[in-house]
Amino acid sequence: MSAIAIDQPDDVTGNLRQMIAVLEQERQALASLDTDALTCTTRDKVALCNALMPVRAGDLSEETRTLAETARQLNEVNRRVRNLLAANVAARLDALGAPRATYAPVQYASI
Repeated sequence: MSAIAIDQPDDVTGNLRQMIAVLEQERQALASLDTDALTCTTRDKVALCNALMPVRAGDLSEETRTLAETARQLNEVNRRVRNLLAANVAARLDALGAPRATYAPVQYASI
């Protein structure tokens, strides 16, 4: 997977559309557990975030506000999927190890 070409920094609409495309690629990579694709999408998201950093919410048109909200929602879905995958891996790793007693009963010596 190749790196994306960032639009001109002042092309907020183009950069938000690219962000949406990258977030959709990330969702596909998560579904297929493709670590190489996840690495690429992470790099692309960081580059797009850097390009969008100077933009202020008050400067957005109705179209760009809608694109930003779509990107936010896609990112939230992807975040939840990543968290579920991480919890599943943690549970499987815990199952391989010795059982842990988080709250073991304490026995006190009688005086």
